[in-house]
Amino acid sequence: QVQLVESGGGLVQAGDSLRLSCIASRRTFSLYAMGWFRQAPGKEREFVAAISGSGGSTDYADSVKGRFTISRDTAKNTVYLQMNSLKPEDTAVYYCAVRLGGRVEVLVSDYGYWGQGTQVTVSS
Repeated sequence: QVQLVESGGGLVQAGDSLRLSCIASRRTFSLYAMGWFRQAPGKEREFVAAISGSGGSTDYADSVKGRFTISRDTAKNTVYLQMNSLKPEDTAVYYCAVRLGGRVEVLVSDYGYWGQGTQVTVSS
């Protein structure tokens, strides 16, 4: 089974930065695309960023382009989401997910395994 554990969330002010981390099962990490999604109260879970199994391709939601960066460290079995210039509308629970395939995808339904989520709150 693929296991994912997120960390790095917290309470920050608008304009601040956070880096989220997701540790994945070592036996599968290098084979699969990884994604970050977020969900605010009353909203559907939405795509934020994804990275291919090779690390050579990435994709971002329009709302975070230029501010967020996804990366992976295969030696540490870890995916990161660097979040800069945070806005109040970024407030949500952020989830790490793995797709059982190497290509980047943007739909929630394309990802089969999820972490427990980490809360990000951005105040004005």
